[in-house]
Amino acid sequence: MKKKKFFILLIITMIITTLVPLGTAFAADEKEESNEKNLKIFSEAAILVDSNTGKILYNKDAKKRKYPASTTKILTAIVTIENCKLDDVVTVDYDSIAIVPPDYTVASLQVGEKLTVKQLLQVLLVHSANDAANVLAKHVGGSIDSFASMMNTKANEIGCKDSHFLNPSGKHEKDHYTTAYDLALIMKYCMSNETFREIASSQNCIIPATNKYTQRAYTNTNELIVVDTREVSTNYYTPYVIAGKTGYTSEAKNCLVSMASKDGLELICVVLGGIRTDKGLSARFVDSRTLYEYGYNTYTIGKIREKGAIAKQIEIPNATKETKDLDLLITEDINVLIKQKNLQDEIEPEFILNENISAPISQGEVLGKIKYTIEGIEYSSDITASHSVEKDNILFYIIQWILIAFILFVLYKLIRTKRKKTNKKFRY
Repeated sequence: MKKKKFFILLIITMIITTLVPLGTAFAADEKEESNEKNLKIFSEAAILVDSNTGKILYNKDAKKRKYPASTTKILTAIVTIENCKLDDVVTVDYDSIAIVPPDYTVASLQVGEKLTVKQLLQVLLVHSANDAANVLAKHVGGSIDSFASMMNTKANEIGCKDSHFLNPSGKHEKDHYTTAYDLALIMKYCMSNETFREIASSQNCIIPATNKYTQRAYTNTNELIVVDTREVSTNYYTPYVIAGKTGYTSEAKNCLVSMASKDGLELICVVLGGIRTDKGLSARFVDSRTLYEYGYNTYTIGKIREKGAIAKQIEIPNATKETKDLDLLITEDINVLIKQKNLQDEIEPEFILNENISAPISQGEVLGKIKYTIEGIEYSSDITASHSVEKDNILFYIIQWILIAFILFVLYKLIRTKRKKTNKKFRY
């Protein structure tokens, strides 16, 4: 009897498991949500951020303080751009060259050489020239220390909470540090500047002959944006990566701050403390590519509402019968960052209408907002009146008629009272 019950329960369990595969569906969803955690990232710290919304798509110790090496130069560049003219001519001084440690990258600047600020910015961002960083710092700030103070002020303005800069080049110093998160903030800010964007996106640069040196040509140290025509297995070129800045010291290891753009989605990636992958490749380039591929394979920019579409219909209580039903129109396309698997999902909006909406209303008048919240990010658009709404004057007419009726009633009473008095007089 017990065996019979056991087999019956076993059969029922098998039927339920076959017909209702809840465990499998849940596991599939769980696996998809854990893709980010399963990424193999070799660098010690990394972050992937949507440039438009600031949403973090991947985070590995992104707020842990690290040495930035030459990624420091993106902040040096933006402070320079914002505080002097590109065509300013700068004379190279001796100290700017002398304080560069041995084995650090230089552009072979010569004492007394004259270059423009833009030329110095080119060798700073493309070739990562440390002598150029020092020359620019002294030109803008008067001294390395003063310029470092300007760098920290700018970093604070941008929103950096865990950064402290002591020099413009990224030369290793114990108290010269930042985080992957802060560098992403700085890169987002820098890339909004057209001059920075243009120079940081250059595959190479040419500095014409000067008063002290012959023509110089440099290739960008960021191999993600450099087309390598050689047939080599270590070709890291990635077409959608548009800009970046490398960095290296023995203490900081390999670092990279970069930006990519694909199908309208701009992503910022920062990797710090990388060396080599398990296959002997450069971790900073492999990790950056891995993160970008994760971002573009997982997320997309989706248009969930179009400009001119009807967001909502409302009834205006004091309007005429012909105009009281009012469509509220969306004033601009609402594009959102969304996971590709959720693109077809129905997302309910929130409406924030102005208080005490009443006639008269002009066509195109802003009457509120429509708002969508997706994964903690808010997207909104104004909503406006589709047509003019006229005020209904029926209440005015009713009051008028009541007043007229009241006046007539009073006159009637007065006349009637007067007639009664007259009739009474004649009786006597």
